[in-house]
Formats: sequence, C-alpha cells, structure tokens
Amino acid sequence: MTETMPNWLKKRAELTPHREALIFEERTYTFSDVFEEAKAYTGKLGTLGLHSGSTAALLFSNQAESVFILCALQMAGIKAVILNNRLTAEELSWQLADCEAELLVYEDGFDEKVTAITSEIKFLSTAKLKQLEDNEALILEEYDMNSVTTIMYTSGTTGNPKGVMQTYGNHWWSANASALNLGLHEQDKWLCTVPIFHISGYSILMRSQIYGMPIVLHTSFNEKKVIEDIQRYNITIMSVVSTMLRRILDDLGEERLPGAFRCMLLGGGPAPLPLLESCLEKEIPVFQTYGMTETSSQFATLSPEYSIERLGSAGKALFPNQIRIVDGDGQDVPSGAEGEIMVKGPNVTIGYLNRPDETADKIRERWLHTGDIGYIDDDGFLYVLDRRSDLIISGGENIYPAEIEGILLSHPGVADAGVIGAQDEQWGQVPVAFIVKSEPEVSEKDLLDLCERKLAKYKLPKQIHFVESLPRNAAKKLLRRKLREWLETKGDGIGH
Repeated sequence: MTETMPNWLKKRAELTPHREALIFEERTYTFSDVFEEAKAYTGKLGTLGLHSGSTAALLFSNQAESVFILCALQMAGIKAVILNNRLTAEELSWQLADCEAELLVYEDGFDEKVTAITSEIKFLSTAKLKQLEDNEALILEEYDMNSVTTIMYTSGTTGNPKGVMQTYGNHWWSANASALNLGLHEQDKWLCTVPIFHISGYSILMRSQIYGMPIVLHTSFNEKKVIEDIQRYNITIMSVVSTMLRRILDDLGEERLPGAFRCMLLGGGPAPLPLLESCLEKEIPVFQTYGMTETSSQFATLSPEYSIERLGSAGKALFPNQIRIVDGDGQDVPSGAEGEIMVKGPNVTIGYLNRPDETADKIRERWLHTGDIGYIDDDGFLYVLDRRSDLIISGGENIYPAEIEGILLSHPGVADAGVIGAQDEQWGQVPVAFIVKSEPEVSEKDLLDLCERKLAKYKLPKQIHFVESLPRNAAKKLLRRKLREWLETKGDGIGH
C-alpha cells in the first residue's frame, strides 16, 4: 500500500498562512507568500514541459528565489538534482551527464561557470525562468512518501561521486526525528547560514514547512552578521560546523548570546575539547551530531549535558533510528569493540541513482553500510573513529582522497600519489598530497594548476610533498596511516 501525505507547503499555508516563514535580506515572507511564489514557479516549469516524474538540476546559492524554486519542484513532483555551486564546470558536467536531467536552472551569478559546462541539456537562468508566462500550476495534492524528491551528489571512495536519492518520506522522518530530539518550541527560529544545496541546509527548509517555523536565511556565513541576527530576530537554533562555532566565539569576546538561544546543532565531526569548554563557559548548548547525505541529515545526536563527559561521542540514534556495529563478516560485535557502523531508519536513502549494484552492495535488508568505523559503549553512546574510508572533512565539506589522487595520477609526470587530511585550525582538516615523480621536472605548480582546473577550490592540496615511494602493503593498498606519521615527523624521507 502506498503511503501518502498532503502537500506540506500547501497544508502549512492553509494552517498558518500569516505566520513568518522566511526572512531574507530584511524581507519577510509568510507561509502564504512562500506557497504563492512556489506555486507560480510550478506553472512556469510546466511551460517548459516539466511535469511530475521529470528531473531538473539546480545551481544556485542561498537566496529567497532558490527556496521558492526548490519548493516548486517538490510541489510539482519534479526530482531536484541540487548541485554544489563550489564545484568546477568539469565536475558539474559529469554530474549533469550522470543524472540525466532535462533542464539546468542556474542563478545568474554563475553565468561564467555555466558557459564552461559541457552538456546537451537546456540551461535556463533564474531571471529568465521568472520572466516566463505563468501557466496553470500543476501541484501535487498528495506526496507519495516513497517517491524520490531530491538527489544530492556525494563523493565516492573510488573517485566519481554518487547521486543519493532522497524520498519525501526520508525528509519527513528526518524532520520528525529532529523534533523528537530537540523538541519544538513555539518561539523557535532557525538561522540557516549553511548551503541549502547541502543536506544540512535543505533539511532546515523541510523542518520549516513541517513545523511551521520561521527561517532566517543568510547567503553565506559571516560571524558578525550571525551574532547580530541572533539578537535581532531572537534566533533559537543554528546549524554549524566547528570552524563556524570557533569564529562565533572569537567574535563574541566577552559577550554572551541571548537567553532565548537554545541550540547549536554541530555537524561535520566532533568538536575539540577547548571549543566545547568555551561554549560551556558562555552557556551555549552544543548538540554534536552524526549524519550524512544518505541519512537526510542528522542520524545520531549527543545532548549538551554529555558534551564534556562523553567527549568525542556522536550520541545516540534518534528516535526512529537504529545503529549496529559489525565485523568484516557482518556479525554484531560486543559493546566497546570497533567495527563498521550500520544504520537503519525511515530517513535512510533508498539508494544511489543509476547504480543498482552499488545500492545492493551498500543497503542490505534496509541496513546501510556506512563505511565508517566506530564503536558503541556500554551505555549506548556512539563513537566514530574513522570517517568514511579516509574521508577528509574541511570546513564542513566532504573530500575523498581518491578523487584528488585520480586527478594527480592523470598527470604524465606522476608515478604515484597519496592524499591524507592534515589538521588545520581554521578548517578542521585540509588535504595534503604525497607524490612520486615519473618525470623529474614536474613541479608543485604544475600539479596545483592541474588540480585547479579539475577540482573545486576546497579540494586543492594545501601541501605537496615529493617522496621516493609511497608506503603500500602486500596487496598494494596505500597505508595512509604511515603518511600521517610522515606528516607528523615532517622529516623522515619527506622533501618538498
């Protein structure tokens, strides 16, 4: 039996039409305003021949128009492939070919990037989309909870990214899990400075519709504007990564956040102890989380009362969710023993776009094999020891070493390449590359130029070390642990 639910935004506009929904650059939109704006866009999308079941790709930043278009696609049943605007034209071209979108809608500020994209599909700027005639709005009265509504690409351990399919049900349950964990307060307002092309930002848009909660949206993160708006709008919740939290604390100085502020929802890896202690001192509650694109946002969360006592823990699985730790044979291990983290819940993806084999390999009996290594202690708290197959988390962005290594190895002068994450005060981690030359004249500049053409700026190696050979085991697997040791000693066998 198909489970359905009334169109969320339409329902919300009927229930609380005059309630604040979105505040962006001094302008306030009610839920009725957002619904009408989004409804108009569904009509415009219809004139382009898009309908329920179609696929459209989007390239934009945090803008009010972006929110309306995302809502329009959801209401029309058009699958939205939400692209990361920090990627290069080459990376975007690959994703557009992979997702088979019928149209790319892009913000005018990305004109230059879009002209460099190679794709057969139709491109349309948001300005031109807005000028199209309003056709009859084709909005769904009900959502099929098993239907895919969004697709977000996540980097793969083997190089090419994978499109994670997220259903209406995934987003519904993610919002519910968060509410059951954090509670819903009548005065709640969420400050969104994280990108809405990421699940961290998009999930805030979903919570807004479902809870009837206002969002204050910023185009990007600026700690001064954050502190100013927390005070001005009586913000109660904000999503952050450690880098952002550190900058907010530094800018606050001796000041405090208003008493109404009740939650910093922290993603992108555990926070260092000094940062948590500073938050404790300033009475800023920090909820550390564990989640991924595949789980439609947070999956486990650590409450502030445990943040020091359970330092490094991601907390416990949220209400509808389950976590297991298994060994190499898929058998459960005892508490305290390390193994692969497996997750199951109604907010877990149904699979990867056009990758049935990978989906079957990663999701078995509805349990997702995350590839992360961790353990659960005797009291049920999850500790994540190693993020997805050597994942580097830099300023909240996921970077897979294999992707950078693939680009470096494409240079004829490179015989071997290994990439690891190095600790960085500003970003948490940054990529560092170790290179074995096949042509002596290859320079650091040559390799960085190549990377700049092929990779988003945040993925560029911040250091390149030329070495005689890379440490590999008998099966030729790169020993990244050894590279980390080399980096720590900054000597033995490392030249620049």
